[in-house]
Order: sequence, then C-alpha cells, then structure tokens
Amino acid sequence: MKEITLEELLEAGCHFGHQVTRSNPKARDFVFEARDNIQIIDLAKTKQGLDEAAEFVRSLGQSGKTLLVVATKKQAKQLVEEEVLKIREGLKEKTDKNGQKLFYITQRWVGGVLTNFTEVSRNFKKLTDLKEKLKNDEEKAKYTKKEIGLWDKERQRLELFYQGIWDLPQKPDALFIIDTHLESLAVREALVTKVTTVGIVDTNADPFVIDYPIPANDDAVGSIKLIVSHILEAFAKGVSEQKPPKVEGEEKEKKAVKSKTEEKAKIKAKPKTQKAKTNKKK
Repeated sequence: MKEITLEELLEAGCHFGHQVTRSNPKARDFVFEARDNIQIIDLAKTKQGLDEAAEFVRSLGQSGKTLLVVATKKQAKQLVEEEVLKIREGLKEKTDKNGQKLFYITQRWVGGVLTNFTEVSRNFKKLTDLKEKLKNDEEKAKYTKKEIGLWDKERQRLELFYQGIWDLPQKPDALFIIDTHLESLAVREALVTKVTTVGIVDTNADPFVIDYPIPANDDAVGSIKLIVSHILEAFAKGVSEQKPPKVEGEEKEKKAVKSKTEEKAKIKAKPKTQKAKTNKKK
C-alpha cells in the first residue's frame, strides 16, 4: 500500500482549514497556525490520522467486514461514486464469491440506516421486487400501463434514496464520512449504534466524536480525492488479502485423517515396547 507523503498532502491543499470565526475549539490541537484569518492544519497530524485510518480500514477488509462511504456534499458526490465503483470492479471476482463489502451514500443520509435498519431494509426489498417486476414481461402483461408507470415512479423514488446501499445485507461495520460536520446525523446514529467511524474532520468539526479522525480540508476536490482514494485502496488491499473461508466438511475430514494416523502410529509402537520387555526378562 502506497504511503502518502507530506508533500502530496500539501499539493492537494489538505492544510487549508476554515476561517478562525467558524472554527471548533475542540479541533485546536490539529491547527498549526492562523494566516489571514484562515486556520492552517498541521499536516504531520493529518498524515498520522490518515495512516491510522488506512490501517484500520485495511484490517476491516481483511476480516470480511463492510464499509459504507458517506459523501453528500456537491464536490464529493461524483468523485466518491467513481472511486467506489472502480474499487468494486477491481474486487468483482472476490465479491462474487463472498458478497459486496463496499457501499456508498451520495444523495442524502436517510435517517434510520443505522438506528432502524430493519425498517429501512424493507424498502430495500421493495426496490428489489419492483426491479424484478419491471424486468418480467409476463408479470407486466397482467397490469395496465398506468400501474406499470406507477411502479417505475416508485422505483425511481426509492433508487434516489437508496442508491449505493439498496443491496446492503445488514448494518455496516464502519462508516467513512467526508465532512463529519455536514453529516452530523450519520455521526449521531453511529454513536448510538456503536458503529466505528472514519472521517475527514475540518477545523469546524468536533474530532472527538470520530473514532479515526483525519484532520484535513473537506472542501477542496484535490484533498478529498487524495484521501478517499487512499482509504478505499487500503480497504481493497485488505479484501484482496482475505484468506478463503475454511469449509466445515474439509476440516472434519482433516481431523479424521489426523486421528487415524495417530492411532496407527500408537498401534505400531506397542509391539516394539512389549518385545523389548520380553527380551529383558530372558
């Protein structure tokens, strides 16, 4: 996994924070200084936070857990979608066997994704059923054009809400949040449900509510792209390093063969011991 240097962080503009008047006092430890009323983020701490977050995300991928990327701000939406889809394509062979592990939200955070997943997952099923119905010509033949049109409108509405997560099988194991201040609802739900959070934290946000904060500029496209691509590559590396799951039948067979081998070894060893004792008596 490639290591991000301080020079790369500087070139991407990761060091520019918010105006001093908009700053969060809790983010003071990450600020190097203020210039022309703009806070400058300490890039040494950015690198430290990025390295720790990347290592955690890699271990998450290794253990076969799921990651949900949350990025609803204008300058991050398309970028995140492209990066996620690129990583998904690279992991296609792996995920075809073990299921999708990387998801994203770029439209809006729907309340309850974490705190009321059971109810939200019903809408996932509804969307899946609508997609299947609209593909099935035999099913469509039983209904009028107006009814089919209503199905399609409902499909579009649900896709707008749940694009990127409609195939999420269960509550995600971790969130990667771009702009933790903007996505405060997602952060609150993660705190309530104890879901681990990784996030880009600018100087206007509280870094202490995030498990793996990355102090950096969350407005500049260059900064977002550098950090997002690095974190997702770390996750992809972790997934690629996954060991194939042990098959229960194979394990039982190996144990049976091992026990038989041990029994045979014991049987062979017994006559030799008896013979040795007999010779001693003579």
